[in-house]
Amino acid sequence: MAKIKLSELSDALMFVSSDYEAQAYVCRRTGEIFWTGDAMVYDLGENPVPDDLDDSEKYIPVPDKRELDLGTQLVFEFADRYLPDRYDEIRALFRRKGAYGRFKSFLERCGKLEQWYEFSNAEEKRLLLEWCKENGLEVEDESIA
Repeated sequence: MAKIKLSELSDALMFVSSDYEAQAYVCRRTGEIFWTGDAMVYDLGENPVPDDLDDSEKYIPVPDKRELDLGTQLVFEFADRYLPDRYDEIRALFRRKGAYGRFKSFLERCGKLEQWYEFSNAEEKRLLLEWCKENGLEVEDESIA
């Protein structure tokens, strides 16, 4: 079973979530992560990026935040749990562009921004650990930087 650092997987998750062209793959044998993007290749490890990243028996694509339900669904779970009386107001923020910026400003005014970060980080960690287990990856550390 390949070992992987959760902090490195978290970085890869952020990378693939940042751009539709960005992708990252975990080697099933070594746990090494390879990063690719439009018109360029990212090699953050010591080895060159393999030509056969599309071989699903050798490599697992790192999911993005949407695939792990770390997008608006997570916002609404937080609102339901910690701000139920403001749920409709939060939901309304997400009917227009720039919703996350307005949401964070809203949380700051409510004194809940730090709680949001703790909640979203804990959920990211939980879901990444679950993803690793489902894909036969052993987590070497359980911290997210």
